[in-house]
Amino acid sequence: MTSENVLGEFLRARRAQVSPDELGMPGGSGRRVAGLRREEVALLAGVSTDYYVRLEQGRERHPSAQVLDALARALVLDGDAAAHLHRLAGPAAPARRRARRREQVSPNLARLLAGSPDTPAVVLGRCLTVLAHNPLGEALFDGHTHSGDLVRLVFLDPDAREFYPEWDQVALSTVGSLRLAAGLDPDDPRLIETVGELSVKSEAFRKLWARHVIRQKTHGTKRFHHRLVGDLTLSYEALTVNSAPGQQLVVYQAEPGSPSAAALSLLGSLTAAETADTPENVRH
Repeated sequence: MTSENVLGEFLRARRAQVSPDELGMPGGSGRRVAGLRREEVALLAGVSTDYYVRLEQGRERHPSAQVLDALARALVLDGDAAAHLHRLAGPAAPARRRARRREQVSPNLARLLAGSPDTPAVVLGRCLTVLAHNPLGEALFDGHTHSGDLVRLVFLDPDAREFYPEWDQVALSTVGSLRLAAGLDPDDPRLIETVGELSVKSEAFRKLWARHVIRQKTHGTKRFHHRLVGDLTLSYEALTVNSAPGQQLVVYQAEPGSPSAAALSLLGSLTAAETADTPENVRH
């Protein structure tokens, strides 16, 4: 994140992940690089090899939108990654000292959470910290060392791989979301601190971070193995909070009539008594 050549790092990392066979180009065991060669990317993007080399080396920093679109096609980038590429190549924002500001959830959003007691819901901040939750959202992630921080839960919690049966997929998606946040606001001090700590403490995080994968958290299905109710398969929708840039409301649901729905209902009943005497059923 502190590199002066983030565009070049992104291009190199993504070039290494594209198989020549995927694009109908000759591969073979004699290749000395993973993925595409520089000259192959240049050919596919319709630019000179020298120009592309200058981009990777940081000697050319502001290619045109047309060149960026061509590079995105050559590197088989999806929409989120292509948009990230354009941001990296845009003019740098003026450096400024930023005060640390505590992320807060608005009272209206807190009331919305409280109004959905039968559906796990959490509000996540820029670094995927849990800023607020309803009781069932709290119960879903409860019992871990880092229950309130979903990035650290994935990479630093001792039982993360048990909690997430599809840990590899969750880890890649988590790093992709953090990479996206870094592209939107690379000077965020909390983000810098999070990436720094995880890079030191987790080899898995370091390797995934170096791949420059970009993932927008939108919707999907996630499997959990909960310590109280066992296996859960939940679909989720992640909704951006327009009044608080960087925040997301994530709502989880089980397929009606499924074993996961029964397990989620049991989890709700187990937590109901605990929250019955609590005046507020949304904590943040």
